[in-house]
Amino acid sequence: MYYATKRMEIAGCHRLNLSYQSKCENLHGHNWIVTVFCRAKKLNKDGMVADFAHIKQAVHGYLDHGDFNKLLPFNPTAENIARWVTEQIPQAYKCTVQESEGNTATYIRNRTAKEGADADED
Repeated sequence: MYYATKRMEIAGCHRLNLSYQSKCENLHGHNWIVTVFCRAKKLNKDGMVADFAHIKQAVHGYLDHGDFNKLLPFNPTAENIARWVTEQIPQAYKCTVQESEGNTATYIRNRTAKEGADADED
């Protein structure tokens, strides 16, 4: 099994829609640190698990300097963003999203046997 990791910093703002009062309901920004973990049983025709530039374009290229409430169709918590990032990259099995020094969320994709086999062939 081959593994590749892409780490990137993304500037963006959001406001959270919460069931309780919080200052996070106000629009605010972070310099998010997003780490995408990819894997494949075989390397692609270019000798890669996934092209780092393609990962950056799909995630950083879409989100950087954006309003996540306008760009994403869900409450943009770090947990939901980690899931969304993982879903954007077929080879990704995990993503961590750090919104501040002490706050990090991780999403790990649970694949069925067929999904795992398909994704590992990329």
